[in-house]
Amino acid sequence: MIEWLREYCLSFPHATEVIQWGEHLVFKVGGKVFAIAALEPAQYILTIKCAPEKFNDCVERPGIAPAPYLARAKWISIESEDAVSHKELKGMIRESYDLVWAKLSKKARSILDGVS
Repeated sequence: MIEWLREYCLSFPHATEVIQWGEHLVFKVGGKVFAIAALEPAQYILTIKCAPEKFNDCVERPGIAPAPYLARAKWISIESEDAVSHKELKGMIRESYDLVWAKLSKKARSILDGVS
């Protein structure tokens, strides 16, 4: 899972990756996290931001839980690769990126886009 996830997340404009919090691969845009992947066996394989209006429906699904420490900000954690389809997971990751991008300041987005 990690290889396709890396390739997919890094295909987004201005996305970066860093190993953080021990054994987690963290994807960011503008210094803000949009996805956290476990590199070692863990309860959750992936944590992403969720649209507030979708949060309750998501966490009611088997294999998806409110993200520890981040649920109040509407983050969810995926327990396994078969919790959601590959296509749906890609859409959820893209939504997480878009939500984080939209929260960046106008100045930060302009700097990243090379617009002054």
